[in-house]
Amino acid sequence: MPKKDKLLAIVGPTASGKSELAVSLAKKFNGEIISADSRQIYAGMDIGTGKVEGAWKKIRGRKIYVYKGIPHYCIDFLSPKKQFSAGLFQRQAQKAIDDILERGKLPILCGGTGHWIDAVVLGQKLPEVKPNPALRRKLEKLSPEKLFIRLQKLDPARAKNIDRFNKRRLIRALEIVMSTGQPVPALNSKPSPYECLWLGLLWPQEALYKRIDSRLTERLSQGMVKEISQLHKQGLSWKKLFDFGLEYRYVGQYLQKKLTHDEMIEQLGYAIKHYAKRQMTWWKRNRNIQWLKTPFKQADKLTKKFILG
Repeated sequence: MPKKDKLLAIVGPTASGKSELAVSLAKKFNGEIISADSRQIYAGMDIGTGKVEGAWKKIRGRKIYVYKGIPHYCIDFLSPKKQFSAGLFQRQAQKAIDDILERGKLPILCGGTGHWIDAVVLGQKLPEVKPNPALRRKLEKLSPEKLFIRLQKLDPARAKNIDRFNKRRLIRALEIVMSTGQPVPALNSKPSPYECLWLGLLWPQEALYKRIDSRLTERLSQGMVKEISQLHKQGLSWKKLFDFGLEYRYVGQYLQKKLTHDEMIEQLGYAIKHYAKRQMTWWKRNRNIQWLKTPFKQADKLTKKFILG
């Protein structure tokens, strides 16, 4: 049986330090990074998504996003006015991984969007479902609550891990199950194409929540409100900003004067912590993840063993 190509996946909740760990390992083990964050793909959504502060450089005849000397893929390339799906990410990430492997480097998949990472690593066969404008118009008339109840009936597994207030994602999930007549296929629907080392960043809840609060304060001081206001001025609707969730949802409501500044911070902080809980619920199902309590030391040791083994 032929040996599978090796892939490193760094996962964990928001604010756990995934990006810097990925860069550290990439520098030490000749790696390049594939970002797996459903909002960091969008250009102009920088502070609110916690995107690494890289720059586009011409390498090997094409433009590549580089941070601290490490190429990053699937990041900062798409207008936020456009749609992107797990299926599109899967194909783009696999293309980047193949390119990295061909050059003898270690591909490192890093991010917090669980179903995107699983789609790549675990070999999920995603259905090819084209947008159905008529169905979308019909579903658009329903509230997020009604859409979520319908999804619970048709695809309870997807409903457990979706943002129940995000109409865009709810409609897409319903579009898939209503078009195919079946839920999204299970993650083990085909063999994984990779030998993967899963590394997860684990923090005690209280420590993680302090990191979340500290990071929110930092992002506000960096100009997150101005960034989101600018996105609206560039033509991104309040509805679209709301659908992007978290920072874009609550800051958007503040800019519309639907929330006071204090209410925005309080509600956003709570929402981010709830999101971190959902992320951990997702990752805890994966028994292959090795959870790190001393991230850099343990990750270094495990990655070295993985590469040499």
